[in-house]
Amino acid sequence: MLPQQPALPNDSVPGPGELRVLQPGLLRARMPLPFPPGHVNIWFLEHDGGWLAVDAAVASRTTRELWDRLLADPLLGGRPLRALLVTHFHPDHIGLTGWLCGRFGLFPTMTRIEWLMARALWYDSGPDMMAQQIAHYARAGCPPDYLSFVEGRGPLYQRAVGELPRSFHCIRDGEPVRIGGEAWGVITGRGHAPDMACLYNEARGVLISADQILPRISPYIGLHPGEPEADPLGDFLASNERFRPLPESTLVLPSHGEPFRTLHARIDALAAHHAARLDDLVMACRTEPATAFEAAQAVFPRAVQENGQIGFAVGEALAHLRRLERQGRVRAEPGRGEAVQFRAA
Repeated sequence: MLPQQPALPNDSVPGPGELRVLQPGLLRARMPLPFPPGHVNIWFLEHDGGWLAVDAAVASRTTRELWDRLLADPLLGGRPLRALLVTHFHPDHIGLTGWLCGRFGLFPTMTRIEWLMARALWYDSGPDMMAQQIAHYARAGCPPDYLSFVEGRGPLYQRAVGELPRSFHCIRDGEPVRIGGEAWGVITGRGHAPDMACLYNEARGVLISADQILPRISPYIGLHPGEPEADPLGDFLASNERFRPLPESTLVLPSHGEPFRTLHARIDALAAHHAARLDDLVMACRTEPATAFEAAQAVFPRAVQENGQIGFAVGEALAHLRRLERQGRVRAEPGRGEAVQFRAA
């Protein structure tokens, strides 16, 4: 059994293109992002005479240059990547997967749903996809200028994700994987992504939590046009309970923010945060029915003032309104034009 690690000091935060040692055979890098939350953590584990990296960051020239610096860092000892595990399909995690896998002759390791989501989104960029997105935001009651903004912006996924390999190595919830001779259990999270891979090593007392359990913010939980009848918030809250059996003192390594050790308290705080958000949205629909955009204005007043943030605010509002529907606390009804509005029950 490896000893418990002390709380991490401030100087453990690596700069762009730098590595820090967290435990023997476990390193951390921190890549910048051109959008909030501003960075993504990359984890390196010793594996088969080289290294397994967890996640790849967005595809950009800056990120490729930073990867070149990381791979030349003396802490890697000149040893190559032997594997790349991608936690989920979002661009800040999968973006440079094709470039890295091509460079080292690898297949990415992912859950099947996340792999298929990435492949589908990468190739689904035509006018029909854009029409679906615009119709989605019209049903949410978004104003015409935002619909025009979405149409003019066009598809986003390919801008931050390079071409993906055509083959992958599949991992599944509950099945162990061997990394550097050590057993890591796969625990999948839902809500933020459909089947996001998190990794737990009992001997090390370490959980690589991806975006499922973050230390200071909730991951984005949004309803997407591709699955309009889903309940992502219900999925998120339920799948967080999969992590409850792990010790409270587990060292949690999130994709954004700093490592922490208060796992159960953080799960409780996330549940309380979303419970409060649900109450806020019921109040927003109580005086008179509200569209998702109008409800988002009440809960995210600053976000809905920026076209670049409206989609996130409306997606979050829709996810919470869907949860309230399932709880019987609001009901949907036809609104003006194409819009759907929600009334407190």
